[in-house]
Amino acid sequence: MISANNVTLRVGKKALFEEVNIKFTPGNCYGIIGANGAGKSTFLKILSGQIETTNGDVVISDGERLSFLEQDHFKYDENVVLDTVIAGNARLFEIKNEKDAIYAKEDFTDEDGIRASELEAEFAEMNGWEAESDAESLLNGLGIDTEFHYKLMKELDGAQKVKVLLARALFGNPDILLLDEPTNHLDLDAIAWLEEFLINFENTVIVVSHDRYFLNKVCTYIADIDYGKIQLYAGNYDFWYESSQLMIRQMKEANKKKEEQIKELKEFIARFSANASKSKQATSRKKALEKIELDTIKPSSRKYPYIDFRPDREIGNEVLTVEGLSKTINGEKVLDNISFVVQREDKIAFVGGNELAKTTLFQILTGELEPDEGTYKWGVTTSQAYFPKDNTKEFDNDYTITEWLTGYSEIKDATYVRGFLGRMLFAGEDGVKKVKVLSGGEKVRCLLSKMMISGANCLIFDEPTNHLDMESISALNDGMIKFPGVELFACRDHQVVQTTANRIMEILPDGSLIDKRSTYDEYLENDEMARKRTVYNTAADEEEDD
Repeated sequence: MISANNVTLRVGKKALFEEVNIKFTPGNCYGIIGANGAGKSTFLKILSGQIETTNGDVVISDGERLSFLEQDHFKYDENVVLDTVIAGNARLFEIKNEKDAIYAKEDFTDEDGIRASELEAEFAEMNGWEAESDAESLLNGLGIDTEFHYKLMKELDGAQKVKVLLARALFGNPDILLLDEPTNHLDLDAIAWLEEFLINFENTVIVVSHDRYFLNKVCTYIADIDYGKIQLYAGNYDFWYESSQLMIRQMKEANKKKEEQIKELKEFIARFSANASKSKQATSRKKALEKIELDTIKPSSRKYPYIDFRPDREIGNEVLTVEGLSKTINGEKVLDNISFVVQREDKIAFVGGNELAKTTLFQILTGELEPDEGTYKWGVTTSQAYFPKDNTKEFDNDYTITEWLTGYSEIKDATYVRGFLGRMLFAGEDGVKKVKVLSGGEKVRCLLSKMMISGANCLIFDEPTNHLDMESISALNDGMIKFPGVELFACRDHQVVQTTANRIMEILPDGSLIDKRSTYDEYLENDEMARKRTVYNTAADEEEDD
């Protein structure tokens, strides 16, 4: 068991955590959530002892081993892969090395023999003889083949190193396991393996992740950081979201009833306090009034934008026809003779690891790039709005936010334009901010405002969840599901793809196309290689200080 007792952490004048009390027990997986900057990663570092608290302490049960996922991908470059994993259990690795050193001696003394037998006993007790096979099975499960096990870490690529560091954290059945964004840079096969591992893990897991799909799969509790406190909810992420919204509604309802009671009592007192025969009644009513306290509802510090794409006109039967598109970039053929026809109810997710191909296709369809060969034709009833992956050009100017968005609006009224900015959480005074100084998350919210104000009936999104917090991703997800027009999109968020798309297209490394009318999960179920080709990758807002 691990617990935080009265933990307070101040950074300058700001209290990131204030007298936090929370207990994490074996057999449970806790998902730590909170708005960007709430301190999720910081809290994991407090639990692991990497950051000292201002007040309070962290208590771990006697004899329990804590393990955490390390983020420095170059730390073990000179180590053998298998040793890097086994060293995740420092004591076991220490015993193994001391034992090997004793046996390597030429002049083996009686003392050495006694010491070796002591080490052998401890080694056996820690399942040391299974260490190599356990480490190999973790590596194989995460997709690191046996040929890499005896290589040096520096010989591996970035994605492979991430998997080795994860295997190191999981190795040796730790009592407490802390994981910060464990699915980042993993392919979907490795994520599925990790989900299964954590579901069956019998000890304590505490995880920070931007992947709602993953949190829903593995979590038994959600620990919500808000206002420097941590509130625990039973269930996974979706259950937390529903129950936290329900609690606020219930508190509002209860307060409404109390307010009605207060109003009635006040009216009674006002009417009868001057009337001698009723004054006794009025006094008792006054006492009753004094006893009624309104529950103080502290609304969540999280803000949910309101994303609602409304097309100005209904789309006709002819939407988009693509015939024989090919494109070579820097000598590499990224699109090879691609053809497809888009129907009026299609929501198409472009998936897989070939990110350049997806971006190139979207740039061709929006007229930014010319194809080398082939044609495309949009139907006469269609209008398009495009969310580019690289938005640098959009914001390289001296406009304020309001001026920038007004340029894209048919109605030039500032109040009308500010309404769209307000939905995306830009308060009135934010409208005068210059667009060139905005953070990654703010720029994304501006682009979504632009798409909403456009009234387009065909939306094209290239990785719209990059730099967004989970609240904005949820709101975008809802907006994409509700949209009555056509959508073509590439998105790293599994849940967005699964809940939005009714057709899946994957551009393969050779530039050819797979086109399936199915949900994302059905597509992955039927194609094992697709799971290996797709890598999960978060790009959280750079404003986040945790």
